[in-house]
Amino acid sequence: MALSLHSRLLITAALVTVAATSGGAAYADQVANNLDGSVDAAAEVMPLNVGADGSTVLRVLTANGDGKNGCNLTGATIATFSVQSSATDVATVTPGTVTFDSCERTVVLTVTAHSVGSSAITLTQTANTTSGSFEVDPASFTVNVAPPANTAPGVEVTGIDRSSYELGLDTLPTPGCAATDAEDGPSSPEPTVLDTRDALGLGTVSVSCAYTDEGGLSAVSSQSYTVVDTIAPVIELVSVTPAAGAHGWHGSPVTATWSCSDAGSGVEAAEVSATTVGEGGDLELTDTCTDRAGHSTSDTVEDLRVDLTDPVITIGRSPAANAAGWNNVDVTVAWACADTLSGTTDPGGSAVLGEGADQSVTATCTDLAGNSATDEVTDVDVDQTAPEVSWTSPIADGSSYYFGSVPDSPTCSATDLLSGLDGACAVGGHATTVGTHTVTARASDVAGNTSQLSSSYTVMAWTLNGYDKPVDGVGVWNTVKNGSTVPLKFEALMGSAEITDVTTLGAQFTVKGVACPGAGAVTEDVELTTTGGTTFRYDWSGGQFVQNWQTPKKAGACYQVITTTADGSSLSALFKLK
Repeated sequence: MALSLHSRLLITAALVTVAATSGGAAYADQVANNLDGSVDAAAEVMPLNVGADGSTVLRVLTANGDGKNGCNLTGATIATFSVQSSATDVATVTPGTVTFDSCERTVVLTVTAHSVGSSAITLTQTANTTSGSFEVDPASFTVNVAPPANTAPGVEVTGIDRSSYELGLDTLPTPGCAATDAEDGPSSPEPTVLDTRDALGLGTVSVSCAYTDEGGLSAVSSQSYTVVDTIAPVIELVSVTPAAGAHGWHGSPVTATWSCSDAGSGVEAAEVSATTVGEGGDLELTDTCTDRAGHSTSDTVEDLRVDLTDPVITIGRSPAANAAGWNNVDVTVAWACADTLSGTTDPGGSAVLGEGADQSVTATCTDLAGNSATDEVTDVDVDQTAPEVSWTSPIADGSSYYFGSVPDSPTCSATDLLSGLDGACAVGGHATTVGTHTVTARASDVAGNTSQLSSSYTVMAWTLNGYDKPVDGVGVWNTVKNGSTVPLKFEALMGSAEITDVTTLGAQFTVKGVACPGAGAVTEDVELTTTGGTTFRYDWSGGQFVQNWQTPKKAGACYQVITTTADGSSLSALFKLK
């Protein structure tokens, strides 16, 4: 590359400036080039293309390092140097000799590039009439020669006019290459074809064209086309099995089957099928027919109603059995049906079981898909017939007895032919006290049925006659000296029979203080007192019971005396002590 005179002068000035400012070290005068701004022993580089010229400017720089101050070239002295190229086949340099007669002189070296490679340009001193020395390493440099400048070629694929071709319908293209180059002219290199089609002839064909010109520049172009089958297969529904029930529901998985056909590359399978998974009221089945070219057509069967779950049956009995497992009324067995998906054919039902043992009811619920569930109630025992009860030693209904002569409690027996007796026949209500009583014979069976017999009778009180003289009875105040003993006499009859036994009579003698009567009360003196003991006894001579009462020693006090017998009968008398 040739430098202009202006450029050479600027570079020379820079070199001078660098030399003038690099003080401190001892150097001979230096011969340097202007390929860069530094002055050193490192070789600079001149890049060139083959057939091109380049140049650099040489100049002597004063260094004052060789014992001579100032420029070595003074007066008529000269310094001559030969200039050599280490590889003249790569580059040559002119002139081959340079002479300096002053430090202001410059010499232009011209380098011509011949071939690709590198060559070292060096200076050798051949003559020196000065008294100093010269350093030539800063003038050395390397020439790197690159290929000559070149225009890149162009290349394209020919013969392919579209990106895809239909299998069996289109004629496949014959590809080629066309190359153009400004330096080399047009050419037709062979294409590189990469055929990746499958056994059917479907797939991609890739074509590449490459060209390298004489200058070493390359161009590449590629294009591809695809052989296709765009004819989609045909899918047709053949069957849906099993058929839905009368209510439109399926009780098992449903399978749909389709036939497949294709007029182009053919189909992968002549028939496809799909089966439902799970259950629901709006299931779908979809399947796909695929041809050998990879195209597919799908079809869907919609609104499939599938119920795979049995309905729920709830069954029970009413009323519940007693603790022994029996009922004594009709038992109703009722069941309810539920299904959360398809629904049930009926909501449920009931059955009534009457008397009988070990009865059962079996019920079935069915949903609209045909699924069913069964449950049962077993061991239903119903006894609605009460036991038979009879007296074995009765008391006659309507009979009467005096107190103390009431018969013992009657006895009974019972039978039950179905559930059996819940214990023995029992008699209740028997009493010996005065009054009307009802005895009842009762028996129950295990089912809770009860039978009873009743018989009523009357217990009559005894007849008490008295008190006899000297005591007056009801309504009269008997007056007697306090501290005296008064005989209380009375007779006790059981009907017409006289009671004579003190123990049987069971008499209780009671004395209690009472308020004395006012004026006008009826009084009667007790004319006879006794000095005998106070023990209660039966007087066989007089035919009476006698209780001698010793009155309290309390004048003016009033008392009521009461005698009560075992049957509850009683006698009383009022006394006023004086």
